[in-house]
Amino acid sequence: MVAAHQWVGTTAGRIATCPYSWMQAVHWVAGSGLYTPSRLHGPKWGETTIRLAQELSALTECRPGVAYLARKLGVSERTVQYHLDMLREAGLLAYRSKGTRLTGALRQASHYERIIPAPFDVALGIRTVLADGAPAVERRPVGIAQESRGVIAKLARKAARKVRRTRSRGRKRCTPMQVGTSSPSTTGTPPFPPESKLEGGEQDVPTEKKPQKKARRLNRIGRRHQLARELISEVSWLGPASSARIAWIVRDVADAGWSCHEVRAFLSLGGEPEPGTARRPSGLLAHRLKGAVQLWDTADKRHRGVQGWQDSLLSRKTTGRGFDSAWGGPARVSARSLLAEAVSRVRSAEHAAAEDIEAGAELAALEGLSREDVIEHRAAALKDPGVILIAIECAGADYARRLYSNRLVDQALDANTRSTAPAW
Repeated sequence: MVAAHQWVGTTAGRIATCPYSWMQAVHWVAGSGLYTPSRLHGPKWGETTIRLAQELSALTECRPGVAYLARKLGVSERTVQYHLDMLREAGLLAYRSKGTRLTGALRQASHYERIIPAPFDVALGIRTVLADGAPAVERRPVGIAQESRGVIAKLARKAARKVRRTRSRGRKRCTPMQVGTSSPSTTGTPPFPPESKLEGGEQDVPTEKKPQKKARRLNRIGRRHQLARELISEVSWLGPASSARIAWIVRDVADAGWSCHEVRAFLSLGGEPEPGTARRPSGLLAHRLKGAVQLWDTADKRHRGVQGWQDSLLSRKTTGRGFDSAWGGPARVSARSLLAEAVSRVRSAEHAAAEDIEAGAELAALEGLSREDVIEHRAAALKDPGVILIAIECAGADYARRLYSNRLVDQALDANTRSTAPAW
């Protein structure tokens, strides 16, 4: 039945004279195969539909609430609504009045009439009469075809039988305890051997082995957050940064397999910022890691970078001790001068290598920018010359001139000089 024919005034069926005859019509619709639910999703006609019809047939006035039916059947309210829709579409229920669902007001349940559909009367040859002045929906049966008496008898037996909820097959009942029996246990535990065999050592009781838990492997997102937490804990100027934001910034190096030491070695090329100067640690980190994957694109390059970083840290500690430390150092003046000359050569070589690597990183970062990105950076510098000053402070004047052009850098420096000059 379409929605327009699901009302008492528009239905083609008749009101059932008793709940017993209505359940006969319900079982006939279930076995006839004439009804197909209009919904492609949701539950289908089955045991829950019959149980819902039994609850409706037991009501003196068919005006149930959805919550009441859900409690009685042990299902969700949405399931009850699905099956009520199927009973209306099958022509077995019709609205006398539709309930209200107004928020903040008293909700009213829908009032139904139990309907016997017209195809049921036609299929079984049921004859009906209509009282004078009564509506067509109140027709009363007066006879049935002879060949349909066997069918109506079978439907009567189904209507008299109470359909109950079937127990799930997955549930198992507890096995009762057995006393004084030698049969093997059915609870799943191994039987204990007799004491005679235990004394002679003929049989060992097997011990249950606990399965070993496998080590949890991080996925790509987890590796990013792990690297971010390690950097925040080990890099001093990243302390106030957000872990999620740092994980997004280091996504490229984390996906490339960089470790925390390799990232720290690459960050050391730019030098340690002064305390309090890194107002936006995440922005400084993004600037320094730009082009890092392209510059150190192999594991060998990253390994050499880490070795150089660790050697520079070691040389810094050794140089700070001087020659008059606890171990004494060379006693002769000529030996001291030779050692000082060797140390100065090593430090100058390290400084030159660091400058070459830093220049290569800046060049790789500039080469990674497209023409539109350069135009956008220069447009931002025209609006706010302070961007150029920040770039000079973080990356140097050469980098700023290659990115923003000499003209914009000179204008920004002149404007900064005029603003900071004393007025007297």
